[in-house]
Amino acid sequence: MRRSPVVSAKYVKLLVVGGGAGGLGAASKFARKLPRGSVAIVEPHEDHYYQPGFTLVGGGLMTLEANRRKQETLIPSNAEWIKNEVVLFTPTQNAVTLNGGEDIIYEYMIVAMGAHLRFDKIKGALEALETPGVCSNYSPFHVEKHYKEVMNFKEGNAIYTFPDAPIKCAGAPQKACYITDSILRKRGVRDKAHLIYATSLKRIFGVDSYIKPLEKVVEEKNIDVRTKRNLIEVDTSSKSATFQILDEDGIATEQTEKIEYSLLHIGPPCSAPKALRKSQFADRTGFMDVDDATLQSKRFPNVFGVGDCMNTPNAKTAASVSPQLKVLDENLSLVMQGKKPYMKYDGYASCPLVVSRHRAILAEFNPDGPLETTPFNQKRPSFWAYWLKRHFMPYLYWNGLIKGFWNGPATMRNFSRLVKSNSE
Repeated sequence: MRRSPVVSAKYVKLLVVGGGAGGLGAASKFARKLPRGSVAIVEPHEDHYYQPGFTLVGGGLMTLEANRRKQETLIPSNAEWIKNEVVLFTPTQNAVTLNGGEDIIYEYMIVAMGAHLRFDKIKGALEALETPGVCSNYSPFHVEKHYKEVMNFKEGNAIYTFPDAPIKCAGAPQKACYITDSILRKRGVRDKAHLIYATSLKRIFGVDSYIKPLEKVVEEKNIDVRTKRNLIEVDTSSKSATFQILDEDGIATEQTEKIEYSLLHIGPPCSAPKALRKSQFADRTGFMDVDDATLQSKRFPNVFGVGDCMNTPNAKTAASVSPQLKVLDENLSLVMQGKKPYMKYDGYASCPLVVSRHRAILAEFNPDGPLETTPFNQKRPSFWAYWLKRHFMPYLYWNGLIKGFWNGPATMRNFSRLVKSNSE
């Protein structure tokens, strides 16, 4: 029988579970406003990665090292780093249990555990990643392999997949495909390659406004887009990928399609971490069940979520974290004062869709449609959008977002709209 955590536990006022973008950003905000020692971050990993940079690493446009920092250098000075992981949540007692059995009692908690890559949900995928020709930009352990595979590619099918499941950065698989096209053209072997983008969706992208620009990109690049395909198995002995065919409603049919590959880039399904999936916070999908607007747990008012671990309807991107942090800061502060949260997250997310080695479409949106910041045509591939992706956004991440200083582009967007309206 599990002992009562009340008896022998460590106490913290605010416990932050997870040291990714959301966890660090939230901890930084509250470490500045609460007394020293009030905030603790539970995070097991020593390395912190700027994951939006992985697409560029896989395309030979950045190094992995440029996207990595030591976690200890990022922890706010007024916060405590608990280098461990939560294996059990007991919210009825305001407690968590760490790997090893130690309990922590909290007054308030922010769950920022992110989404876990689930290559294990695709038969043979984990083993295949260790073989020639199979890679994924999603994993820091395999992202450098993608560029090597593209540089060594001679001929055949190069397949890029998008899963029938939640996924981090939904644009990443097709971005990798576009960059591969550019590299193969530069190497002079593009005519020997058949590029296939196999997606479980019934269209190329989930936001209507960006579909036509992206369809133009794939037409110009002669990329074979196959919709309603969900990767279910990788067979390294025959170097083949098997896809289940989905119907118009996204329901799996009994039909399958097997395609041989010379190069296979896997966009993995994602899920909430195991401890969260099994907790009282989770919904039926395993993600944290929060109010879409206030980010407060639907069952436990002293608990909030941030980032990819939540069941909010926004796209799971680093850009979505910034406006969430503003809402979280305001609403949790109100709850700490005994007041009701009122600030609402608008569902903003962004995905700079790199379409070549030096151009990008700057997609910004929420579940209702485009939510763009600049007065320029962001749907047109441009160098300035690529420059933002390559140079400005990494700087903003390391110096703004995870330090709790960047609350998203809403103010800039409002100013841009004002300028645009005055010029009309």
